[in-house]
Amino acid sequence: MKNAIIVLSDPKNESEESLGRVFNALATAYDLKNAGKDVSIIFQGTGTRWPEVLQNEDHPAHELFEAVADKVEGISCACADVFGADTSGYDLIKDNAVPKTTGLPSLSRLQDEGSNVYTF
Repeated sequence: MKNAIIVLSDPKNESEESLGRVFNALATAYDLKNAGKDVSIIFQGTGTRWPEVLQNEDHPAHELFEAVADKVEGISCACADVFGADTSGYDLIKDNAVPKTTGLPSLSRLQDEGSNVYTF
């Protein structure tokens, strides 16, 4: 069984709620990875800002992010455009060709691949 974790929370508001969401997303990916299950992480919406933030070694979720960094599938291209995210070093996902955008992740594709989809 495949699993896709989609991070939508916004690090820019610096709330406990957004930190809790990304931490739980990464913890779920860590759990699935360590159980030997297929898991991928996608950053979408304002969540496209997280990879740059999580690369900071002083961030409380940095170590957990590093532990699952190999499971990051990519960042929503259109969302990164809209929210001004730094996508350096990550694949841009644009398989859902929404008109007048550069493309977003396709949840239909994830379903077709048999993925459980978790949003945080």
